[in-house]
Amino acid sequence: MRRFTTLFIFCCSLLPMMAQAQERITLQDGSVLNVFLVASGDQSKQRHPLVILMGGGPGNASISQDTSRWLGSGFAQRGWMVAVPISRNNRSFRGGANNALIAELIAELQKRDDVVQGKVLLAGVSNGGMSALEIARRNPEKYFGVAAVPAISSTETDNDALEGFPVYLRIGGADQLDWADRFDETVASLADAGVELNAEVLEGAPHMFRMEWESLGSWLEEIQR
Repeated sequence: MRRFTTLFIFCCSLLPMMAQAQERITLQDGSVLNVFLVASGDQSKQRHPLVILMGGGPGNASISQDTSRWLGSGFAQRGWMVAVPISRNNRSFRGGANNALIAELIAELQKRDDVVQGKVLLAGVSNGGMSALEIARRNPEKYFGVAAVPAISSTETDNDALEGFPVYLRIGGADQLDWADRFDETVASLADAGVELNAEVLEGAPHMFRMEWESLGSWLEEIQR
């Protein structure tokens, strides 16, 4: 994981730092979820749309902080309020109980005066991208879409709930985990379900890669219309 963290830090240095803070968010059941928040760079608006961004691997504090700086800063520059939750069990946010934590987190964050009510964007890196797809399958009507950068999906996965749902998918062509070899399977799994898919392999890119913000930014504008 250190080589991925090194790439995160390098990419962070290419972006201006945004206001970032770690907060303890108390959920409805009284439990606490630790979250890195990156404030929107657009201060002309009182409220900002929310993106829940989930880190790769175990989604621990170190990875979540790197993700908030690297990818979260890019979203914040484009007017989003960014929340990067820290996994409690080193599984990012995969599985029913973890999926439910994200729904509870959204409910709490949308009580804030600077967060827009309504639909939320889900985004994730690697295990976080797969978490985002899992969460979206439960209640797709609550979300703008999923930015999975990267993620994979099996042909055996039931994605039918995502019919007509926007998904932005990118996988590195030189992915160290060989996820590029699963690109066609992943596309078929999503396309066969009727997902509104924007998917590409990034030639020569590793598992963790620098975002194509021109492409992702255009997609973000489209899904908010």
